Amino acid sequence: MDFYVILGVDRAASVSDVKRAYRRLARKYHPDINPGDREAEAFFLRVTEAYETLIDPDRRQDYDVNGGLHVGPPVGEVEFQGFDFSEIAAAREESASTFGDLFADVFVSSAANRTSGTGGRSVDLHARVSVAFEEAMTGGERELTLTRVARCDVCGGSGVRRDVEVRCPECAGSGQLRWTRGHMVFSRQCAQCRGSGRRSQRPCGACRTEGVVSRTELVVVPIPAGVIDGMRLRMARQGSAGSRGGDAGDLYVTVTVEPHPVFERDGDDLQLVVPLAVHEAALGARVEVPTVSGSATVRVPPGTQSGQRFRLRGRGAPSPQSGERGDLVVSVRIVLPRILDERSKELMREFGRVNSEDVRAELLG
Repeated sequence: MDFYVILGVDRAASVSDVKRAYRRLARKYHPDINPGDREAEAFFLRVTEAYETLIDPDRRQDYDVNGGLHVGPPVGEVEFQGFDFSEIAAAREESASTFGDLFADVFVSSAANRTSGTGGRSVDLHARVSVAFEEAMTGGERELTLTRVARCDVCGGSGVRRDVEVRCPECAGSGQLRWTRGHMVFSRQCAQCRGSGRRSQRPCGACRTEGVVSRTELVVVPIPAGVIDGMRLRMARQGSAGSRGGDAGDLYVTVTVEPHPVFERDGDDLQLVVPLAVHEAALGARVEVPTVSGSATVRVPPGTQSGQRFRLRGRGAPSPQSGERGDLVVSVRIVLPRILDERSKELMREFGRVNSEDVRAELLG
C-alpha cells in the first residue's frame, strides 16, 4: 500500500506533517496500546516503515522515483555504535531537539522487532458437509470446492520476484544503515533488503505484490467413522494464507448427519423400536432385527411386555474418538391385530375367559 495513503498525508506533506500523522497513528495502533492484537501490530509496522521512509529525504526521493518496492517491515535492532565528534557543531544546532526525537528511531525499531516476521494474519475458513447415516457409521470422504487465499507460488509470498536482484540502493549493499543524532552514531539492519545487501527490482505481477492469490480448489475432507451430527472437524493449515507469506489458517468443517428411518442415536448407543405380534409377546419368539452392520436375532421370552428393552452389545455406533462401538438397544412395541372375522373374535373371548387377571387392579387400588 502507498506510504502516503498509510499515513494519510499528501505527497507534498512536510516532515512535520509526517511526524504528526505518525504520532496520531501510533497512539491508536501501537502494540503496547493493543496487546495481543496481531492485526494492529502488523499495521503499526507498515506505519513505522512509511514514517521512516518519508522523513528521510534520500529514502523519500528513492520511494517517489521507484514507486516504493518495499517488501516488508524493518528487520533487526538498532545498535548504538558510539560518538561522532566530527559533528559536535551540528549537534549544537540540534540542541533544541527533544530527548524523544533523539531516540524516536530506537523506539520505533524496537516496536517493529516484536513482530514474528511471518506476514499478515491468517484466516480460518468454515464449511458444511452432509452425510448419510450409514456413511456416518462407516466413515468416508467428502469433496469440497473451496475458494481460498493461498501463498503465491511465483514469489513465495514475498510480493516481489526473487529472480531479478541488484545491490540495495538504500544501504549501498552493506545491509546496514548508519545515522547520527548529535554526536552519537546509530545503525540498524536495512529494512529494504533485510540485511542481505541485495534488493529485488521487480514487483510480483502474479499477486500484485500482496504475496497471496485467490484460488478455487478441491479439498478432500476425511469423515471419521461414528461422526456425530453437528461435529466440527478441524483441518490444520487448510484455510486462507496471510499476506506477505503469512501462514495459512485452519479449515473447520461442520458435519450434518441425515436422520435414519428406524435408528436413533443416543451417544454411541443406537435405539431401535421393533413391532411385536401379540402371540409372539405371549408365547415368546426369536425376532430378526436390523443393525448398522447386517442383521441380528433377538430372543423374546414369553410374557414380554410392550416397551421392554433388549440390549445387543457392540452393535451400536462407533465412537469417533476411540472407535469402540456402543450397544443396540431394542424396544418392543406390541401390535394388536385388527380382528375382522368371527373366529378370531371368539378365540380372543376364550383367551379372556381363561386369563381373567385384572390388569388394572393396582391402578384402582
